Amino acid sequence: MTSSFNVNDATAYEQLMGRWSKKLAPLLIDFAGLAEGERIIDVGCGNGSLTFALARAPELREIVAIDYSPVFVEAAIQRNSDPRIKIRQADACSLPFEDGSFDRALALLVLHFVPEAGKAVAEMRRVVRKGGVVAAAVWDHLGGMPGMRMMIDTVAALSEGGRKLRARYCFQPMMQPGEMKRTFVEQGLLEVTETELMIRMDYQSFDDYWAPIAAGEGPLGKYVATLDAAERARTDAAVRDAYEAGRPDGPRSFASIAWACRGIAL
Repeated sequence: MTSSFNVNDATAYEQLMGRWSKKLAPLLIDFAGLAEGERIIDVGCGNGSLTFALARAPELREIVAIDYSPVFVEAAIQRNSDPRIKIRQADACSLPFEDGSFDRALALLVLHFVPEAGKAVAEMRRVVRKGGVVAAAVWDHLGGMPGMRMMIDTVAALSEGGRKLRARYCFQPMMQPGEMKRTFVEQGLLEVTETELMIRMDYQSFDDYWAPIAAGEGPLGKYVATLDAAERARTDAAVRDAYEAGRPDGPRSFASIAWACRGIAL
């Protein structure tokens, strides 16, 4: 299995996470750097948040985007109108490109869903030329995502299944301090640096916050879809109560932090 992410519908994913990855993408690009005439690969492109952010740099020669999910690949292809962008289905742990094919390899909010994350980093290093850059970012689920933890902790308080979900969610690959940096070093990357990137997730209402989960998107959505009607109603009410926090329904804003790493290929 090359991905543990659950996606049913690209539009619902956009409401769940795509809109936030669009805000995070420019921060990763600034951290990774770009140069004129470069060929870039976006590993795990999803709906194309990073791909199309990269395309705003007119000096880039080519942007290749891959994802394991055919749902994401089709959605990104439909959005694309830039001849420099090439999108295809592929496995992050077995990239179908020759050694040294790219100047930079970037992965936005991907590695924590790859069970063999170290292998994916090794593949990114392999397809980047000597002196090229490998960079990635993943959410800090345990300590940096209060909006999402509010959902997860509420569900965990209701059942043993919820507690098991929280354990999986908080300790996905690459999410602990220094974990991604160690992996980059282990895979032979040099001058590895780690930093934090922060955005805010701004919701207009509880429905804006909860609707994609209720529709079954993402790890929590997959769990919610398994609940019977009574458990589902109890969960919906408890998460709404947590969101509203004793105030009327309306806008809420949550700081959200991602770990980011950058290294140089041998």
